[in-house]
Amino acid sequence: MLDMTGKMLKRLGKDMLLFDGGMGTQLQAAGLKPGGIPEELNISDPALIQDVHTRYLKAGADFITTNTFGCNPLKMAHAAYPWQDMQRAAIENAQTARAAFSERDSYIALDIGPIGQMLKPLGTLSFDEAYDIVASQVKNAGDSVDLVLLETMTDLYEVKAGILAVKENSSLPVFVTMTFEAGGRTLTGTDPLTFVNVAENLGASAVGVNCSLGPKELTPIIDTILSCAHVPVLVQPNAGLPKFAGGDTIYELSPDDFSDSVKEFAEKGVSVCGGCCGTTPDFIRALKEKLPSVTVPVENSYETRVSSQSKTVTFDGRVIVCGERLNPTGKKKLQAALREDRLDELVKEAIRQDEAGADVLDVNVGLPGIDEAEMMKRVIPMLQEVTDLPLQIDSSSAEAIEAACRYYNGRPLINSVNARDDILDSVLPIVKKYGGVVIGLTLEEGIPLLATERVDLAEKIISKASEYGIRRGDVIIDCLTLTASAQQKEVKETLLALTEMRKRGNHTVLGVSNVSFGLPNRPLLNRTFLTLAIQAGLDLPIMNPLDTGMMSCIDAVNVLYNIDQNAEHYVEKHMNDSVQAATASPSDTSGKTSPAQNGSETMDLSYMIRKGIKDDIADEVRKELKDKEALTLINDTIIPALDRVGKDYDSGKIYLPQLIQSAEAAKLAFSVVQETFSKASEEKLGPVIICTVEGDIHDIGKNIVKVVCESYGFEMIDLGKDVKAEEVVKACEKYQPKAIGLSALMTTTVSGMKKTIEALHAAGYNCPVFVGGAVLTQEIADEIGADYYASDAMASVHLLEKLLK
Repeated sequence: MLDMTGKMLKRLGKDMLLFDGGMGTQLQAAGLKPGGIPEELNISDPALIQDVHTRYLKAGADFITTNTFGCNPLKMAHAAYPWQDMQRAAIENAQTARAAFSERDSYIALDIGPIGQMLKPLGTLSFDEAYDIVASQVKNAGDSVDLVLLETMTDLYEVKAGILAVKENSSLPVFVTMTFEAGGRTLTGTDPLTFVNVAENLGASAVGVNCSLGPKELTPIIDTILSCAHVPVLVQPNAGLPKFAGGDTIYELSPDDFSDSVKEFAEKGVSVCGGCCGTTPDFIRALKEKLPSVTVPVENSYETRVSSQSKTVTFDGRVIVCGERLNPTGKKKLQAALREDRLDELVKEAIRQDEAGADVLDVNVGLPGIDEAEMMKRVIPMLQEVTDLPLQIDSSSAEAIEAACRYYNGRPLINSVNARDDILDSVLPIVKKYGGVVIGLTLEEGIPLLATERVDLAEKIISKASEYGIRRGDVIIDCLTLTASAQQKEVKETLLALTEMRKRGNHTVLGVSNVSFGLPNRPLLNRTFLTLAIQAGLDLPIMNPLDTGMMSCIDAVNVLYNIDQNAEHYVEKHMNDSVQAATASPSDTSGKTSPAQNGSETMDLSYMIRKGIKDDIADEVRKELKDKEALTLINDTIIPALDRVGKDYDSGKIYLPQLIQSAEAAKLAFSVVQETFSKASEEKLGPVIICTVEGDIHDIGKNIVKVVCESYGFEMIDLGKDVKAEEVVKACEKYQPKAIGLSALMTTTVSGMKKTIEALHAAGYNCPVFVGGAVLTQEIADEIGADYYASDAMASVHLLEKLLK
């Protein structure tokens, strides 16, 4: 099969290539019952699966996708056959179908859909467990397929685990498609630019979007992907938006309408097209007839970009501030926190820097006596729970760098390498493997005095990085800041080196405050040096973002360099400034402090809930309960904080990870408050029964709704997933709920909702039923007899407040 893989890669991005359409659509039409397991048919009815593949090949598909969307150990735990056998049978069925079309090349994609559980911190599945599941699927398939397709992904962290599992356990190329909400982000908050930046730099051979919406609704998302991708773009839309009628899901587009829309994508540069839910061989045939035989090449310039899960920072000419305060060097308080395992101190410091305006956060945990690699594995996820800023992984240990890069959710900035051959050869392979951007220090055995010598070392680093496949633009050069007190002449050499590296097209970084060590009025020197360095070509100052004097310098530069157009940001930020002389002690280089720094707001209970700070929240609640009644604390602090979080989520200021962290923090606060209630006086909001309906083994959305609703004080009775209608009726007898929530992810299980609602009515239970899930709409909710439709977790909260309060 490797020869076929090679042929496919030669065509990829040059010829217009077609994927098949929906598998489930065909299997349902052939009699697969709602809630049935499609993968079982690989063994029980191989002729049916082969026939589906054959009809897609006849329609003109270049790729056929194995019937293995859910074929993993978790989802297939209760299937009739072992998942390994079903996967191998699926591949054999695809091979049998392809054999009849030997006159032309066609390719078999191993289909791997979402695992079915959310990764930590949103869920309970660890990154390593997700990796192992995909690795087992890849190894079970071996070289019997031509590529791996990771499709319908909603979580960028799962995408990363999947790509690494494919790359580290096979030589197969991997295509990745994510599914986006109408607001332009995935369920977990990833935008298209961030997805592309992470996936293609991890080594995906094609990236794109599938499922989600119809072609028209996907247009802005696809336009964004086309504007930033450097690998071929794959698009597999649904056949329009779904409707539910007479127990069936109906999609709005005809093959002709669908192919007209997808043709527009091809004319813009999409080079691999296919269909998802609702599409059939007729749709693929229509595509084959209308699409050109060759593609419009995607030709985007390379930009230096680093990403978290939900934010990408582009080096685009503006000054990018890297917060320096998560580095224990010279910081006794941070050193003590690390040694005493009080990692909440790092979390709080990260939040302070985020609020002060940092764009990237430097993370260094290197101290004698600390296992740096293990500490990085703990600290990186903790920080990513509370800030969406990209992180700069700062270490002199290759082992610690690799540990941090592996568990980092995004595309990291890596600090650093120098020009020594052994350092380059130990760190650059890690940078390449994890798709990072690296900082190169212009030193070898010591710091050269002259700018020309530093530039020569920079070129050595860049050249060596190129040998590992790392682009010049992904090496940021540190021209090294020397102290004016000891090496005054060399300060100017640093500025000259910056200017030369800018001429050569490289981005640059400096630790700014180093210049002032040993001299009085350090803030003055720092601000002046920062301004000179920016003029000389500095992109990325590593500095204290809580130093408002230095941050104000950057604001002013952005105005004077026409980056802050019409001075909008400057005016908004500085309109009410009073002129103050910045002061700082020799041990603290900051000037005027921000509210976040002096702690006037940072540590109250409302702030902890809004920022998802969990470690100290119990102590804070107990402290506030000394002066406040429990109900007062709930009504005046906890609920308003949650409401503010909810409004930020509804408006797109924060995304699901931040919402969940705030909900978890609020649950902890509630649990402490409830200790003060007697059982007799404790207010009950509910109970509310919630479950995923029969035939549907996906409970991601249901679990999110449960956590968020519980944080608002609702008593949620979770019946689990794949719950039969009669089990819901029995639960109603037992719990006498005030409301019932039903979830379904797949179109095939919407009928299970209708069946459950009918069973409840037949049993005489008329409490409100609300429904939700990826395929649900208000129209479908009305058609199946639901009382209410909730589009997401916050909508569920608002609904329950209306119904029960």
